[in-house]
Amino acid sequence: MRLELTGRHVTITPAIRKLVDEQLKHVLRLLNDSVVSGQIVLTKEKTRVHCEATIHARGDKFLHGEATGRDVESAVAAAVDKISRQALKVKSKRAEGRRRTVSPRTIAVPSPPADGGEPQVRIIRARKYAVKPMTLDEAAVAVAGGQDTFLVFRNADNEQITVLFRRPDGNLGLIEPEA
Repeated sequence: MRLELTGRHVTITPAIRKLVDEQLKHVLRLLNDSVVSGQIVLTKEKTRVHCEATIHARGDKFLHGEATGRDVESAVAAAVDKISRQALKVKSKRAEGRRRTVSPRTIAVPSPPADGGEPQVRIIRARKYAVKPMTLDEAAVAVAGGQDTFLVFRNADNEQITVLFRRPDGNLGLIEPEA
């Protein structure tokens, strides 16, 4: 990580640099060393020290913290604490994103039952579907223009529930119940 430490009305001593490095160790560990660079500006204003810290991590993540304290140590600690909370949030979002992905192999193959019988297939209700009355031409336009691969509708000609779906070859398939 490239660290840029700037002092305005404050001289940057090796002790201050070591203090900043020690404070940032926790943030670096949280982000798994994905930190690209860091900028810390220390400004002395009368009797207070203002610390403005910005950390740039991979994926265009910018973590920013500002704090004011009586001395350099308290100002840096408070600013890095704010950045640390932001780093925890970034880390938890990354972990959530990894947990949500499920491989197609896991979905396609149901687990075998313990007793050796046939595997159980789970039915997962995706959403409720409004069955609207429409003609076959209106349904074809809706399936062709939309993102859905199928459409359940009430055929206006014969008042029966009908399914229109997009076939893999690009054509539309029609499922009608027998009368």
